[in-house]
Amino acid sequence: MPTVSCDKEELFNRLGRTYSAEEFDHLLFEFGLELDEDTTEEVEALKAKGLPTERPQLKIEIPANRYDLLCIEGIARALRVFLGLDKTPHYQLVYPAGGEADLITVTVGKETQQIRPYFASAVLRNVKFTERSYESFIDLQDKLHQNLCRRRQFVAIGTHDLDTIEAPLRYEARPPKDIKFVPLSKDKDYNAEELMTIYESEKHLSRYLHIIRDSPVYPIIYDNQDRVASMPPIINSERSKITLNTKNIFIDITATDETKLGIVANIISTMFSEYCAEPFSIEPVKIVYPDGSTRITPDLTYRPTTAHASYVNSCTGLALNAEEVARLLERMTLTASVSPNDTDEIVVQIPPTRPDILHECDLMEDAAIAYGFNKLPDAFPSTSTVAQPLAISRLTDIVRTEWAMDGWVEALPLILCSHEENFDWMNRKDDGTTAVRIANPKTLEFQVVRTSLLQGLLKTIRENRSHPLPVRVFEASDVVFKDPALERQARNVRHAAAVWCNKTAGFEVVHGLLDRIMAMLEVPRIAAADPKAESGYYIKEREDPTFFPGRAATIYYRAPKETTGLTVLKRTLKAALHHPDDLEIGVLGILHPTVLEKFEISYPCSALEFTLEPFKKELQTVWT
Repeated sequence: MPTVSCDKEELFNRLGRTYSAEEFDHLLFEFGLELDEDTTEEVEALKAKGLPTERPQLKIEIPANRYDLLCIEGIARALRVFLGLDKTPHYQLVYPAGGEADLITVTVGKETQQIRPYFASAVLRNVKFTERSYESFIDLQDKLHQNLCRRRQFVAIGTHDLDTIEAPLRYEARPPKDIKFVPLSKDKDYNAEELMTIYESEKHLSRYLHIIRDSPVYPIIYDNQDRVASMPPIINSERSKITLNTKNIFIDITATDETKLGIVANIISTMFSEYCAEPFSIEPVKIVYPDGSTRITPDLTYRPTTAHASYVNSCTGLALNAEEVARLLERMTLTASVSPNDTDEIVVQIPPTRPDILHECDLMEDAAIAYGFNKLPDAFPSTSTVAQPLAISRLTDIVRTEWAMDGWVEALPLILCSHEENFDWMNRKDDGTTAVRIANPKTLEFQVVRTSLLQGLLKTIRENRSHPLPVRVFEASDVVFKDPALERQARNVRHAAAVWCNKTAGFEVVHGLLDRIMAMLEVPRIAAADPKAESGYYIKEREDPTFFPGRAATIYYRAPKETTGLTVLKRTLKAALHHPDDLEIGVLGILHPTVLEKFEISYPCSALEFTLEPFKKELQTVWT
């Protein structure tokens, strides 16, 4: 959770009264925030010693999704509305006298698609800054950069003195050698390549260089006189820097994520629009994209949604009517009124400062905060229920218990692994439709979500090579596969796997382990060619590059037949389509020497892996 430091005296002045430490801590708690630290005592102690110090600060912990509370302006505004001192402010776009035709225009070049394709902007007119409000403006940008913007990777904010640049502007991407300007806090021109070298030694900026450094083109913003305003996401121009005397502020926002772009544009402009001559008014900017489409930013449209008093009451145990719920929501900077068509429905207008409101449950939470969590009624549930584990979890526990009782040791490897470990080291090919890849892996060790448990067990054996032989390890956990048929595009599958490592291969050992767990699950062993067997398991020889040739087998499972007419019809259709009822659930065998070599294991190993999913339905039926 981010922590915001607020000047104690200024915050209390904004709230219209002075609070004791206990009173202010209680106020924040009621609003859903937490006072992390009050530096008053520390400051007084330094003053008593005659040492220089800043004014007392209140350090407040903010929920990660409340971007509107990342500055003193937002906190004071929200608390005043919560306390009933102010009405919820209405944010609006104010066009120049000539309307849309007089708007500042920014043209986005086609080359920006290679690096940071999205752009938004806003103008704050006739701003009156004080030293503290100016510092707060800079601090809010930094807070957004470190949190929502993910250290400028997704979004970067630039602020400029509008009176030093001439519209219209251009947002382009050019080779670094072709970019030259005087950067912020410097006194001479540098090209972009030189800046990359210079800023390597500057701690504040060096952390952002990797974002664009390896790109053939760097993003750059020019004004109408071809003067550089900014090279996002690294540095602004010295010429257009804002100061305490700046009256008109031009805000540029570049991004790789369009959703975050809109949120940042709204937050940065609405938070400081209170300093404009006309408070809470923002002048929009017209953005022209390479395909000719245009967009007016920021988009301060209020999002309409609905809440229901019955839903709020069912979640909180209250008995409020719609009008009372609407009043509670008004205290949380939302605009709410009772629907003229339904006495249970509340029509809510979500301001551009509240992107955290995504569902009716968020509105219910706000209503509960405004009412007071400590005031909610205590009541016993109307029904008494006893929880039971999921069938697959119970089944997994059975496997763990039985294998542990057989003398095997459970391992708990990480679910992420490298692409090589998941495919190349196991002599498997990646067809591109199996493994879920990590979009931005931090290390080569965590590139994909595992599709097998074996590589984790082999890594465990590798790291325990000093352990006396035989080494017997197992794991019962999830693997993940791509599945376009599902909304989340992936599915978890519960597997069980074991590896035996000794001076001899021990195929019969893992085979016996399979027989043992099947016996405990009451799954009989049957012959593959036995058509009379209604249920059971059997193994058949297979060729698998992970295993030694001629020393691998597929595990098949024949599920119990159901007697319903629908099931009979399904089985008939399967037979007509040549789809056998017997399921391939796993594999066992002696691992190939090349696999063992890549995992740096010098003794032969036998392995077993199969899925537990087909057995959970039968187990659930028994419990029911």
